[in-house]
Amino acid sequence: MRLDKYLKVSRIIKRRTVANEACAGGRVTLNGKVAKPGAEVHVGDTMTIRFGDKLGQYEILSIQETVRKGDANAMYRIIAEDAAVAAERA
Repeated sequence: MRLDKYLKVSRIIKRRTVANEACAGGRVTLNGKVAKPGAEVHVGDTMTIRFGDKLGQYEILSIQETVRKGDANAMYRIIAEDAAVAAERA
């Protein structure tokens, strides 16, 4: 599955266009490398997303084409969410 679609389906980012812009802007890394919107995601991959002054790190647990809103958070595991780390790297 494409990274931008995964971000939308898992509801880490609410809209696919916003996910696409975040990837294209270099704010998303996949397994430590800056990822383009079309990068393929696989179970076990880790991604880091910069949301303004917040930095989130996630592990991909499952990939599904569709998922109910209440079950979307089961698609990933939060490794870390830290505002201070993002401020240090800026």
